Amino acid sequence: MKTLLFFLALLVAGTPHAFAQILDKREQARVVDEILAERLDTLLPALMQRTGIEMWIVVSREYNEDPVLRTMLPATWLNARRRTILVFYNNPGKGNYEKLAVARYSVGDSITAAWDMDRFPDQWKALAHIVETRDPKNIAINESEDFAHADGLVRTDYTALVKALPERYRDRLVSAQDLAVAWLETRTERELQIYPQLVRITHSIIAEAFSGQVITPGITSSDDVVWWLRQRVSDLGLDTWFHPTVSIQRNDGTSFDHLKSFIDHPAEAIIRGGDLLHVDFGITYLRLNTDVQEHAYVLRPGETEVPASIASAFERANRLQDILVGHFALGSTGNQILAASLAQAKKEGIKASIYTHPLGSHGHAAGPTIGMWDKQEGVPGSGDFPMHADTVYSIELNAASDIPEWNKDIRIMLEQDGVFDGRKFRYLDGRQTRPHLIPRVDDLAASPVSRSR
Repeated sequence: MKTLLFFLALLVAGTPHAFAQILDKREQARVVDEILAERLDTLLPALMQRTGIEMWIVVSREYNEDPVLRTMLPATWLNARRRTILVFYNNPGKGNYEKLAVARYSVGDSITAAWDMDRFPDQWKALAHIVETRDPKNIAINESEDFAHADGLVRTDYTALVKALPERYRDRLVSAQDLAVAWLETRTERELQIYPQLVRITHSIIAEAFSGQVITPGITSSDDVVWWLRQRVSDLGLDTWFHPTVSIQRNDGTSFDHLKSFIDHPAEAIIRGGDLLHVDFGITYLRLNTDVQEHAYVLRPGETEVPASIASAFERANRLQDILVGHFALGSTGNQILAASLAQAKKEGIKASIYTHPLGSHGHAAGPTIGMWDKQEGVPGSGDFPMHADTVYSIELNAASDIPEWNKDIRIMLEQDGVFDGRKFRYLDGRQTRPHLIPRVDDLAASPVSRSR
């Protein structure tokens, strides 16, 4: 493997994690293309065989890209070019696996151009010829009611495709939903080597945001922290797939409505001592995404640790995480996992809400949905999808706890990223078990946050 020529290695002062290497754009492109080649050459034919698909056709036009096609383009292709048609053909019985582009040029080094423009000036007729010469038993196209990620074939291209195919092949068109989701959700061994670094970077940025380097009680607002996060991501050469949020729960007469927080962004407020802060933040790097929610407690004068009632609330939220991931099992659906987890939480006296989702090529990714904030009874369609091995999830949930001195409930809203290997679940970079403290108690010779592995 080529030596990494350039990276930014940062040690964030006072944080529990050093940043992993952040590659420059050229090196990022190299790694992305190496991973993509492995996925196309090794992973895709195995997934086609598993889902019983012999031919997969993916069609997009520039600036109207199919979500799947975007994950198949080389790093230097920021968009499709004109109309880009990809054809994947896998016939294990004949030992034949092909990756073809019905385009004027190859798509990177992995997908070979297969349009003889002298013989077939019309692109759709060139595609029809490829289909006829392979004579596949089925032809998968990206249409799906349950997953937007697998529903990228637009009406114009669908109509042209059907018109171009000989009539006997039109009846062989099938939904590529299972294959498209498998392609998007399955991580290779190399991706799973890289992923913990992304989560560590995310944790480190949050730890820096929730510190005296960024927050001065009585002066700094919640929105100041939000925009610091956005700027930090940009300065590090990273991207994000959503705008962060920072919210505050405090000892006042206001009840915190966690359901409303999903609809309206938290109002900007000045941060002050005794506040319980919450952040929702993620990054995009090397075509993978993170999604993390953590808390911080702002010490009052004279305090050196989080109040016992809030620490206990954290224990209940961590227990809810344990309950949820304990029900992960190969072949179980998201709805089955949700129902079992909520039933156990209720039995243990935990006021629970679970809205966990797959993570990977997208932030809210394809795969089994395990609840939504407004659908605790189950999610038809995507919630009925089964769990597979080597898939990554954002363990997103909250547990309500009474805080006697505040005379109200608070919500510990946690989100941590981990992988299910087909047998068990593990966090990619640990999880938060105590709030960050502001100012950091490492200034008082103590650790700012505890993470269990």
